Amino acid sequence: MGLRTFIGKRIIFSFILLLLVMTLNFVIFMVMPGDPVSLFVNPVRGSQEGRAEMIARIKAIWGLDKPIEIRFLTYIQNMLTWNFGVSQMTRNPVGGEMTYRLPFTLILMGGSSVLAIVAGVFLGVLVAHKRGGKFDSSMVLTSLVFYSLPTFWMGMIFILIFYTSLGWLPHAHAFPPPWTLPGNWPNPLTIATSTQSTQTFNIVFSVNPAEMLRLVSGYVTHSILPVLTLTLFQYGGYLLLTRATMLEALTEDYIVTARAKGVKETSVLYRHALKNASLPLITSAALAFGFMLSGAIITESVYSWPGLGGWIWDSIQYQDYAVLQAIFYIIALCVIIANFVSDLLYGVIDPRIKYG
Repeated sequence: MGLRTFIGKRIIFSFILLLLVMTLNFVIFMVMPGDPVSLFVNPVRGSQEGRAEMIARIKAIWGLDKPIEIRFLTYIQNMLTWNFGVSQMTRNPVGGEMTYRLPFTLILMGGSSVLAIVAGVFLGVLVAHKRGGKFDSSMVLTSLVFYSLPTFWMGMIFILIFYTSLGWLPHAHAFPPPWTLPGNWPNPLTIATSTQSTQTFNIVFSVNPAEMLRLVSGYVTHSILPVLTLTLFQYGGYLLLTRATMLEALTEDYIVTARAKGVKETSVLYRHALKNASLPLITSAALAFGFMLSGAIITESVYSWPGLGGWIWDSIQYQDYAVLQAIFYIIALCVIIANFVSDLLYGVIDPRIKYG
């Protein structure tokens, strides 16, 4: 079986898995306790007949009065066409709300995941190289401590130190709150048109460096503390995993042979040992990026970060099933894609793996 055949089979299997996940997602919200329709009907005011009529009208608007097989087929069609409906909480389209919150989650989860992977792998290689020493013991202890601390506690400590005591960094939000006022949002890009004749015109872009610096610094300063919190929480896992795989790889015969040939120690560690020990790291990193869109509910709550994690928490409290179904579907899709990409990377990293 060649690479093309492998990719074709994996695409088919992934699509079947996606259909099973969507079916499970539909069943979960069907059997979930609670009735979101009751949130829109006052249980005290009005007669019982009036409340029953109101519930029937709401169910008709949402399509909940149709047979379950029709609702299931409609749900599958909506998921595959990215038609996620309207949020009960905000009355806005779920797709538009997700588009607004997605960049903040990518900055928070993507930035912290990349930093945690780079720091964890780099330090893991060093502690494996200097195993048994004080550096090894201190780094392992530090990683275990940060991995054991609750993220909400670390977040509050960082706010106490860097905001309350030192005043260096903001304590909440993804950008300065005054930006939400009319006319305060930075405008670094100006677009102007100049007409040369009746049939041609030019579009001129101009960048204001001061406004660009204000825009970038506003986002960066507000993202430092939440990204730092999640990076310190995550990097310990990658450090311990890298250390474990490297300790096993450094005892192999090809490492002894490479050192006997006079190969530089950095090449031995990173080009030979790490390359052959990186398959578990690829799996762990793929899962981390696959679950990236789930957000960090606790961290986003501590820092009032407008990402997908806080949105999930608010939707659970409000029983906003349209949002939850869409988010769970997107997370499952990302995990499936991440596993597919990791399987392809196995063959690129390790030539001994054959697709056949």
